[in-house]
Amino acid sequence: MALGRFFSVGLLCALLHNAIMISGDRLGLHYVASSFVSFAILVLALGYWLHSAWTFPDAQRSRMSFARYTATMALNLPLSIAGMFAFVDLAGLAVAIAAPLVTALLAAFNFAGGRWALRARRAQSRRQT
Repeated sequence: MALGRFFSVGLLCALLHNAIMISGDRLGLHYVASSFVSFAILVLALGYWLHSAWTFPDAQRSRMSFARYTATMALNLPLSIAGMFAFVDLAGLAVAIAAPLVTALLAAFNFAGGRWALRARRAQSRRQT
């Protein structure tokens, strides 16, 4: 069930990410600047909230899980920029093609990282009376 929910949230975030990347390109922003804008909006505002509340409903919601989630997704940022560099600058693809390709390539990393960051709460230890 978590995998289906992950891909539902992931699809929403991917669509928003690609809209930000493509819009940024049309506005004359470099893809690195658009990547940072996307990171701030999607990771810090939307991704954590949706994944911790719906994708992984048993997730521990705390400053620590938010820090783990942000750190994991922050690793995504240089991977995304490297992918954009490879597809746009080296291969000569348009941002409108490269951004969805990079998004698809990073899906498995995002699932594994999100699952680790938002791992389930530990069962409370039983009190001995």
